[in-house]
Parts: sequence; structure tokens; C-alpha cells
Amino acid sequence: MKGRESGMPEEDYWQSFFDADGVVETLFDAAGVAGDLVEFGCGYGTFTLPAARCTRGVVTALDIEPLMVARVRQKAEAQALHNVRAEIRDFVSQGTGLVSATQSHAMIFNLLHLEQPLALLREAHRTLHCGGTVAVMHWRSDVPTPRGPSLDIRPRPEQCQAWLYAVGFTDIRQVDVQAFSPYHFALLATR
Repeated sequence: MKGRESGMPEEDYWQSFFDADGVVETLFDAAGVAGDLVEFGCGYGTFTLPAARCTRGVVTALDIEPLMVARVRQKAEAQALHNVRAEIRDFVSQGTGLVSATQSHAMIFNLLHLEQPLALLREAHRTLHCGGTVAVMHWRSDVPTPRGPSLDIRPRPEQCQAWLYAVGFTDIRQVDVQAFSPYHFALLATR
């Protein structure tokens, strides 16, 4: 199931919105990430590859678009990142296919405007082991942004926090990523 407003812009334009290395390092430092992790909606691999460089665990990168998955695989191979496992997966309707409680971290970036955000967060929760963390990052709605879903479907940080609590996450805190991604807010939560 494709999410509403899920089209990706050209890669160079997309990359201009983030310092992906800075975002990943900030979130991983705050969360103490170690071990395997799952990324929901890997796209071009913007955050996949920095995540793979920051962990020795396996990075399972999921996307519904075969061309995106092929691109991530190609980039990982070119950079000799052997810990990336990119898969075509409709995780909204089929889940991740991962065994429960096997991941130490989950990344959900720019996706919680989907029609069923709680289902997505429940699946992330299911995959994480006790003490595992999820990082949520989304387009801000309080400043003009050059991209992103329409303002009426963008979740605010408070809404994301409520959803995270509703599916069982605890210790939810905001992480400042403005220096690396001025158009986004980020949250970390613990299973």
C-alpha cells in the first residue's frame, strides 16, 4: 500500500534537506544504538548508509519501491557496507517480516503522515527488543518547508508522542536535530 503523498523528489534535491550523517549520529548518540536496526521507508538510502556506518549490526532497509531498494543495494555495495540488507516490502500492509524483539533500533523518518500511523508504530514496537529505541523524524508544520506532505496531514510532535505512548513506548523525548535538518523535528522513544 503506497502512502498518501509518498512521491520522492529527485535525489540531489532530496539530499539538500539534510545532513544525514549529522542526523544519524545525533540520534544514535542520544539513543545509545548498538545492534541490528530496521528502517521503514529507506528511499534513496539517505539515512540507511550513515546508519550502517554507525553500527556493526545489520541495517534492514525496507521500501515499497523496487528502484529505491536497488539503488540502496548498489550504494551499499559501492561503499563496502556489508551490513545493509535492503528489501522490497510493503510494511504498511504486510509488516516487516522480522522476528519479534530482534531489533535494537527502528527509524521512521517522514512517514507518520500515512493513513495508519499507529499500525506502523505497533510494528516498530513489535520488532524491538526490551530497551530498544525508535527514532521518529518528520517535517515540521510550524515553519515553511520546501517539501513535505500538506500541512493538514503532517503530525505535530505532540501527536507523535501521543501515538508512541498509545502503542506502548515510554521515555519519549525530543532530540534537537535542527543543526542538521532545520525542517524536521525528531523524537526518541524506548520499548
